[in-house]
Amino acid sequence: MVKGAGVGRPRASGAAANRPDARQAVLDAAGELFTGAGYAATTTRAIAERAGLRQASLYYHFPAKEDILAALLAETVRPSLDVAARLVAGSAAAAVRLWALAYADIGLLGGARHNLGALYLLPEVASPNLARFRAERADLKAAYGRLVAASGIAASAAGIRTDLVFGLVESIAVIRRDDPGLDVEAHVREGADGVVRLVAVEPSEALRNEAHALLASLTD
Repeated sequence: MVKGAGVGRPRASGAAANRPDARQAVLDAAGELFTGAGYAATTTRAIAERAGLRQASLYYHFPAKEDILAALLAETVRPSLDVAARLVAGSAAAAVRLWALAYADIGLLGGARHNLGALYLLPEVASPNLARFRAERADLKAAYGRLVAASGIAASAAGIRTDLVFGLVESIAVIRRDDPGLDVEAHVREGADGVVRLVAVEPSEALRNEAHALLASLTD
């Protein structure tokens, strides 16, 4: 058990398993502990105590610790996958759509309460139980690939450029780990700029403004 987890926090009654925020409380507690103490070192008991629940109540929502990890990882990719699907289907210039996707995606990873992107490096990510996460992450990378290809990159280089683009986007997790005081907004903008430079487009203020307008239209 992680030392100090849940100190001073009362355990909720069994009925608390049904309260609307119980599941989210578990995810918040697990996100903090997994990214702080480490996944292997964190027990479900520690998570339950940090969330203010009985351990049995935690199991009501998540039968195993790996199920909590799967839910947390889903939070890092599904919102971006939704944005990506609409951007890929859009008609704006490919570089604009690529900048918009990178901006949204880096912002999601960098702006989350806990640095969940750092969990991508866990060996447990290769577990069969996390196959859906891996498939969704692969789908997101494929969306980047379609935008890279639409930007005019030769087919022979598109795969490598997509690898570089995706690596640049996800690098914020390592940078954030090493620099907790990171200026996320500045990194998000520079990261999106770097992504479009990888498809031989120099970002301009006009491109950025069009991309921001495009993202805003997706939420209307």
